[in-house]
Amino acid sequence: MPSYFERVDTSAFRPTSAVEGAWSTQEQHVAPALGLIAHAIERDHADRRGAELQLGRISYDILGTIPLERVDLEIRILRPGRTIELVEAVLSHDGRAAVIARAWFLQAADTRELAGSALNAMPGRDQLAPWAMGDHWQGGAVRSVDFHRGQREPGHAWAWLKPRIPLVEGEPVGRIPRLLGIVDFANGLTLRLAPTEVAFPNVDLTCHLFAEPEGDWIGFDTTVSIGPTGLGLTETVLHDERGPVGTVQQILTVRPMRG
Repeated sequence: MPSYFERVDTSAFRPTSAVEGAWSTQEQHVAPALGLIAHAIERDHADRRGAELQLGRISYDILGTIPLERVDLEIRILRPGRTIELVEAVLSHDGRAAVIARAWFLQAADTRELAGSALNAMPGRDQLAPWAMGDHWQGGAVRSVDFHRGQREPGHAWAWLKPRIPLVEGEPVGRIPRLLGIVDFANGLTLRLAPTEVAFPNVDLTCHLFAEPEGDWIGFDTTVSIGPTGLGLTETVLHDERGPVGTVQQILTVRPMRG
């Protein structure tokens, strides 16, 4: 598995077997696709503006499943500005939109004297055991990442994740797209029920960052909540080895299996 995607041309990419989905191996796991979108957005921004602004928030609406086939990306500027910019990207397959993303780029400033967070610390990687996500989920995507995990209770776990392969073959990828290529795994880190008993796919993902992540490993402090009417919520505080760097939220549609 050399990478998740291979570039076809300036706006098209082909997935490898490392993108096989956890719900169905005939579909893409959306995690690498979200990283691919962020990579394209970041490259477009750098080509137009250099490193003038920084990505602070990105939200994804997942419109449907994506086959293990070529995808295309289109980017447009919704709100241009000198200090703030809003960018939209659409990932499509065979002319059908599959994921719509909107990213806010914000002005950088020196706030080191103000820096800090009251978000809780999490155990270091050396305090958590290696974990095989592939024992609980199918597909190539979950087998392309190294995990260390400790589950406090069903619905709350700490985990450290590191992808073993590049996002795009032969291309340098920034720290934020690399992080965004694994954040969707949060929804499978701490199960309340086995995926053979209940389906709980997310239809969106929103990530807020207040610091650029450093290092190869990303920490996940993840909780899963399920309500009484078929809705669920996966929430994660993201960490690097220094401490918290941002948060992720995913809304779930919870569907008990019927025999």
